[in-house]
Amino acid sequence: MRVVFCAPRMDTERWAAHLADALPEARVWAWSAQNAAEQADYAVVHAPGAAFFEAQHHLKGVLNMGAGVDSLLALDTLPRDVPLLRLEDAGKALQMAEYVSHALIGHVRHFDTYDAQQRAGIWREHRFDARADVPVGVMGLGAIGAAVARAIAGFGYPTFGWSRTRRDLPGITCHAGAAEFDAFLRATRVLVCVLPLTPETTGIVNAATLARLRPNAYLINIGRSGHVVDADLLAQIESGHVAGATLDVFAAEPLPPAHPFWAHPKIRITPHIAANTLPQDSIPQIVAKLRALARGDTLAGAVDFARGY
Repeated sequence: MRVVFCAPRMDTERWAAHLADALPEARVWAWSAQNAAEQADYAVVHAPGAAFFEAQHHLKGVLNMGAGVDSLLALDTLPRDVPLLRLEDAGKALQMAEYVSHALIGHVRHFDTYDAQQRAGIWREHRFDARADVPVGVMGLGAIGAAVARAIAGFGYPTFGWSRTRRDLPGITCHAGAAEFDAFLRATRVLVCVLPLTPETTGIVNAATLARLRPNAYLINIGRSGHVVDADLLAQIESGHVAGATLDVFAAEPLPPAHPFWAHPKIRITPHIAANTLPQDSIPQIVAKLRALARGDTLAGAVDFARGY
């Protein structure tokens, strides 16, 4: 088995070494311009760029290091005649559940206000809403979205979920499909986006969507920047219907210095850190998938090219 690792934004040599140690039956190497002509059976990638697939002509499968594959599917050079797999979790679900819980509780309990008060030397208590009055809706109920929803429900918040197809999660009121989207939104005050980015979900967090949320709404986006129409979010915040947002993903990263999100007092931004891909969590799943690919097994995490995830 020949496996090439291509992830320009990561420490490719270190990751390739970890993978080689865990997969001793394979020849594993980190892709570079110097060895671009060397052909692999399988590719493990993260944001590889079009040139990588132009150079690789004999791939039997491609494994994406993350759950989102929209950037890969945008590449014309990506082979469509071989399996494309994604990591369903690999430690990211727990990290994202932590992130959303922190953002949610920080908003509800006014922790940003207390941070500002500490810097100003102000001692003042602020009342906060009961959990029953802060229903949370999670858009996207895959492995990550389901983990996020369960974590929120575990804190006692009324929790709703919405997904393309029907899911059944104990303790969570699940909605599915376009016919139930309106009911989901109208039940929700804090909206959490964990959707994959597809043509159907691009721009899904827009003026009409936000307007249907309960008053004093809040947005947490850990999906993709393409889900949110920035101008609509800003307008809904200025109108007072949306109280604010925590955003981890942006159309341009790093976020340009002139972008209004930087200075907006009701928007918290983080630099795409809701979850990191860690070797100890990812390598075992990568190895299992590569071995299953080599055996010709049916695999979880296979991407449906038509569906987009």
